[in-house]
Amino acid sequence: MKRLLPMLTTAVLATALLAPTSRAAEPDPLQYVALGDSYAAGSGVFPLARGTAPQCLQSTRNFSHDIAAATGAQLTDVTCGGAQTSHFFSSQYQGVAPQLDAVTADTDLVTMTIGGNDSNLFIGAVLKCGAAAIGSFGRGHPCQDRYGSTFEDTIDSTTYPSLVRALAAVRAKAPDARVAILGYPWLVPATGSCLLKMPVASGDVPYLRHIEGALNDAIERAAAATGASFVDLSVASDGHDACKRVGVRWVEPFLGGNNVVHPNAFGEAQMARQAMLQLGLQ
Repeated sequence: MKRLLPMLTTAVLATALLAPTSRAAEPDPLQYVALGDSYAAGSGVFPLARGTAPQCLQSTRNFSHDIAAATGAQLTDVTCGGAQTSHFFSSQYQGVAPQLDAVTADTDLVTMTIGGNDSNLFIGAVLKCGAAAIGSFGRGHPCQDRYGSTFEDTIDSTTYPSLVRALAAVRAKAPDARVAILGYPWLVPATGSCLLKMPVASGDVPYLRHIEGALNDAIERAAAATGASFVDLSVASDGHDACKRVGVRWVEPFLGGNNVVHPNAFGEAQMARQAMLQLGLQ
């Protein structure tokens, strides 16, 4: 019996040493908050997300859902169609909390598109240029002649400081989070026209594109001023504007499209791809 005990002890120790070690605990998923307007919400892309305010038209196929699916992040999506930077701080609709309420000190990642609705800027430019095109039968640049630098002046005087305030507030609530703001993908080509899709006079197509470029520049500058990351879509979305055919365009046209001047599902997926690529999330 005395000889058997050391043998048993040796066997137990050998078994313990040879047994596989327990698998390391899986890391906690990224705590991801999605903020922003209709381009972030994927408004018009179906199906809509359950349990969200119907007025927000939030899609389950928006770019934040695509990013969360690809990264395994825990997503809190409070994006809402029509949102302005002011809706980070105040309720957009009855029962819809200010978007900043979703951001906490535990948040790891925040993404958004925002700024295009401030002062009714971008859709206002599209509608005004469309109305001007009717009077000129699609020729010349009547919108530029009438409005000149008005839209760009509004971007510099109003939109830019509002973007800085919104981004700074996000950073203050989640100081350790990666905060990223996406630019808007191109709505129109650099030159040429497509009146049957985008009713803008041929000479106003570059004018409208310049306005969008000025908006994206303000977004980039605001990101730099607040330590946020800017996801530049200008190169990737070039050639995928609303004038292009189905399957190529990221954004739907004003006429004959399924989702007027907003990204389609393909566009949302490409926005997610660019965000992950530029943020190193792949």
